[in-house]
Amino acid sequence: MAKVTDIVLWDKPGERVLLLGNHAIARGALEANIAVFAAYPGTPSSELTDTMAAVAKKAGVYMEYSTNEKVAFETALSAAWSGLRAMTAMKHVGLNVAADTFLSAVGMGVEGGFVIMVADDPSMWSSQNEQDTRVYAKFANVPVLEPSSPHEAKEMTKYAFELSEKFKHFVILRTTTRSSHARGDVVLGELPDEIKQGRRKFGNFKKDPSRFVDIPANARRFHPQVLEKIEKIREELNNCPFNWIEGDENAKVGIIAPGLAYAYVKEALAWLGVENVKILKLGTPFPVPYGLLEKFLDGLEKVLIVEELEPVVEEQVKTWAYDKGLRIPIHGKDLVPRVYEMTTRRAVEAIAKFLGLETPINFEEIDEKYEKVQAMVPPRPPSLCPACPHRNTFYAIRRAASPRAIFPSDIGCYTLGVLPPLKTVDTTVAMGASIGVAHGLDVALNGVPGEEERRTGKEKKIIVATIGDSTFFHTGLPALANAIYNRSNVVIVVLDNLVTAMTGDQPNPGTGETPHGPGKRIKIEEVAKALGADYVKVVDPYDIKATERAIKEALAVEGVGVVVARQPCALYRIGQMRRKGERWPIYHVIEEKCTGCKICINAYGCPAIYWDAEKKKARIDPTICWGCGGCAQVCPFDAFEPMKEGE
Repeated sequence: MAKVTDIVLWDKPGERVLLLGNHAIARGALEANIAVFAAYPGTPSSELTDTMAAVAKKAGVYMEYSTNEKVAFETALSAAWSGLRAMTAMKHVGLNVAADTFLSAVGMGVEGGFVIMVADDPSMWSSQNEQDTRVYAKFANVPVLEPSSPHEAKEMTKYAFELSEKFKHFVILRTTTRSSHARGDVVLGELPDEIKQGRRKFGNFKKDPSRFVDIPANARRFHPQVLEKIEKIREELNNCPFNWIEGDENAKVGIIAPGLAYAYVKEALAWLGVENVKILKLGTPFPVPYGLLEKFLDGLEKVLIVEELEPVVEEQVKTWAYDKGLRIPIHGKDLVPRVYEMTTRRAVEAIAKFLGLETPINFEEIDEKYEKVQAMVPPRPPSLCPACPHRNTFYAIRRAASPRAIFPSDIGCYTLGVLPPLKTVDTTVAMGASIGVAHGLDVALNGVPGEEERRTGKEKKIIVATIGDSTFFHTGLPALANAIYNRSNVVIVVLDNLVTAMTGDQPNPGTGETPHGPGKRIKIEEVAKALGADYVKVVDPYDIKATERAIKEALAVEGVGVVVARQPCALYRIGQMRRKGERWPIYHVIEEKCTGCKICINAYGCPAIYWDAEKKKARIDPTICWGCGGCAQVCPFDAFEPMKEGE
């Protein structure tokens, strides 16, 4: 079976293949002759980034895993200024990080096509909020393309580059979790010769301070130009191939459906058996093409807008209709929920209410049955993997700092430290916020060095922050500099598992690896020392006593202590070992020594350890033991040991 990375580079125009939405976007970028791709990985956009990393060398594309989304944005933007086709990708909250450059540079425009792929996460399957990127786009006056299928995602990517170049303007390609992760038929198009031959493309930057220096005098010119440009783009989108009117031309009711909502609407109408409806399928939720909208509304008596999250299309349609003096009832968020992702059920319920129909099944009755069944099933909360080094680090932190300490943490696998039995995460806000929050808590609870009122000794509140290695480089550095500069008294534990684990094992500056060859490894401990941290130490979290000792030492120092807990991600390590045919030790419980104290379960919590209720002993499931030996270190009775060969 062919690998996805092979399929994405197939020179087989007309071939029909099955691709993930994100993989289809990668193919579309290649068909569009992209030259530069830069991104910070973030679910649900990660597969696009990883696919581009895998094919970049062969395709002659420069690709980098940037330290954060702002840097990625600026890397790709500079290439577009130089006349190259460039793309950056991120999840929705990543656009917050890039927003400073995004909003400031939009007036400067581009020369080569510049596409910003942003993957939203309605229902927050792997995110801290469910913001709607289309609102950002409206704020910035940047057009948004939103696909309804994987094939359309590929074609839209190509169109996005063309639209960007035609108007010398940014273009956002917005997906959601479902459209990024859905699979569907994709018909391959032509690959440019440069991509097929793997020829690297180079640009030409023409110096123009009146355009590229964003001082107020220039910015005053930019704003009206952007407003004029977005209206020209709105006019252009009347003929966009991803916008069309379908259904019953004589219908008195209409439905407007942007992006993936269109697919849900089609399913819902089929389920309800409704045919006498006119549909406006929108691939461009912003700006809504008013010419096509006017044609659609002609003859209709009422309209429903089915869109995910914010009423972006609804507000545009209602504003235009009001200005035109149209008295057509326009429904939207009064029938379609404003929170969580769109589903066929939600579309069915909204359309049924809109048309005064009964739903084909009793959803409330099904909900009641589901709740009863769910109540019978034991809860299965997520957990850190077996042998995860973060478990050992959290265990050591609790022992060193006491559970009464405050534990700000960050975005990553290690956020699972919030769950019992570890309970070593008290705050999580955004990438890099753990250090900033830790410093703020120290100021608020302990005071500032030099103040007479500053709390010391037993009164002092102990604050231990945790942050991942990739997150440290992403946005932890400014916060660390701030804490050191302002003489904070906190301990920062960097959970360095030598990979960006949560989003798919991508490299970061701490690994020294890049998609385009060896990079220069930046050691976290050297950065901390260079910034002036008062205590810096590297430990192996698989040595729990040494980790606990280092944290205690850091707590005893007046100032900012940084402990780097370095051990490869267990999942990544085991994967590497399996590929090499290597074995790892598997632990078991010595029954005679096990007293049934449950410390291994109630305080440590490795998922490989379970309780034998009949014998009242701890047990290890050998199929998921990955041999870290943490259990042997936490057991006070030495009841855990590696199995011998042949056992």
